[in-house]
Amino acid sequence: MYTPVLAPIAGSLLLSALLAALPLVVLFVLLGVFRIRAWLAAAISLAVSVLVAVLGYPMPVGQALLAATEGAAFGFFPILWIVVNAIWIYNMTVHTGHFDVLRRSFARVSDDQRIQGVIVAFSFGALLEALAGFGTPVAVTSVMLIALGFQPLKAATVALVANTAPVAFGALAVPITTLATVTGLPLHDLASMVGRQTPVLALFVPMVLVGIIDGWRGVRETLPATIACGVVFAVAQFAVANFFSAPLTDIVASLLSALAVVLVVRRRSRAENTDSRAEVLRAYAPYAIIIAVFALAQVPAIKDALTSVTVTFNWPGLHLNTLSGKASTLPAFKFDWLDAAGSLLIIAGLITIPVIRIKPGAALRAYGGTYRQLATAIVTVMAVLALAYVMNASGQTTTLGTWMSNAGGLFALLSPVLGWLGVAVTGSDTSSNSLFGALQVTAAQHAGLSPTLMAAANSSGGVLGKMISPQNLAIAAGAVGMAGREGDLFRRVFLWSLILLALMCLLVFLQSTPVLSWMVV
Repeated sequence: MYTPVLAPIAGSLLLSALLAALPLVVLFVLLGVFRIRAWLAAAISLAVSVLVAVLGYPMPVGQALLAATEGAAFGFFPILWIVVNAIWIYNMTVHTGHFDVLRRSFARVSDDQRIQGVIVAFSFGALLEALAGFGTPVAVTSVMLIALGFQPLKAATVALVANTAPVAFGALAVPITTLATVTGLPLHDLASMVGRQTPVLALFVPMVLVGIIDGWRGVRETLPATIACGVVFAVAQFAVANFFSAPLTDIVASLLSALAVVLVVRRRSRAENTDSRAEVLRAYAPYAIIIAVFALAQVPAIKDALTSVTVTFNWPGLHLNTLSGKASTLPAFKFDWLDAAGSLLIIAGLITIPVIRIKPGAALRAYGGTYRQLATAIVTVMAVLALAYVMNASGQTTTLGTWMSNAGGLFALLSPVLGWLGVAVTGSDTSSNSLFGALQVTAAQHAGLSPTLMAAANSSGGVLGKMISPQNLAIAAGAVGMAGREGDLFRRVFLWSLILLALMCLLVFLQSTPVLSWMVV
């Protein structure tokens, strides 16, 4: 039974934190400086994390390797299981030509590529985030943007940056419910607090997207639409999270923001419409089916039936304690094979087959082709999650988090950074909240800060680490046919990640002072 040590290097928390950060530094330097392929950078960084765990921390080799295998398995299921099946549905629509119909439909709303980017990447991406999360919005919207005429690198960049403000309430608010579970704080309080932070991001993200697409000239020319989109999304996200339902937050906000943009800019394209109403309906059908399947899966009777076959077991041979000596929950592996978002996407895909009139053989070939298309992304995601599990199991992430929490009152300024770091490593706001949620509460209590504020800051700051997470970079690159160029994507989005993170840090800090304390639940 392995029990982590908080400061294994000469009893120094600082020296131990520097060592614990080494796998992450190696990962981002290999990606951003040396431009090494993501799968190779992730594999090398995984090896470094194992060496740090074994040589720096007293973790047995066998336990470190078993933690890595569990992380790799989690990387495939449920994360890649979602992405693969989402891309499969998209590939079927490409095969039948219905995706071209969808593209022309968007063009009829506005033939301005900047507006199309906002509607697809931000509003429609937020809807996908609300329903599935875990990389699905990046995978689907990036290829949609290519179909609308975007260059692959720009399409992937826009899709990654857009996937920010909705993330905390993604997958029907799973990150928030997880945060409530690990912290013991009321779900409503946490949802309300996050709903007073991420809407501030939503005000700016549509403008940022247009800036990426067409520079500052484009930002000025599209201000009515981007302001309408950002304000409506922000108000809806705040209102639903605070007064209605956390799981429905992003669904309502995404639909209303898209409607706002359409009302501001809608005009008929000068191009003749050659698609029949039936073809247009079939083009939208796969996404309507996805929404319907996920909505039905939340009906209590159906949800109970789906979860009744879920299997949870301890990863064979992996025996871990927490710092306090209690049995760790990390080895518990949840195999919700029917209730998982990826499985629901399979169901939606099967329903889609007759609706879009694709032959079963062609659908099967598209499924196999999807795995080939995402081969390097699959390796990258599994390696990154293996790295995250090794860091978690050995105590490396706890060392980093504890070192940051010693900042006292200034911890309010650093709190979102901890969430950002967690998502950058794991690619998941849910995982980051699992890692650091309880630590945020403990640090807040020691520093005399609001535990609800700091816990929420972990989730709100975490959403800005999503765009630089190697697994999401790999998903985006694989989706747009840029496998191996994840480093180029990283350099495109890294500065935006830091700028928006700085904005969130300032907001949380001011919320911890009398200036904005009235915003705290």
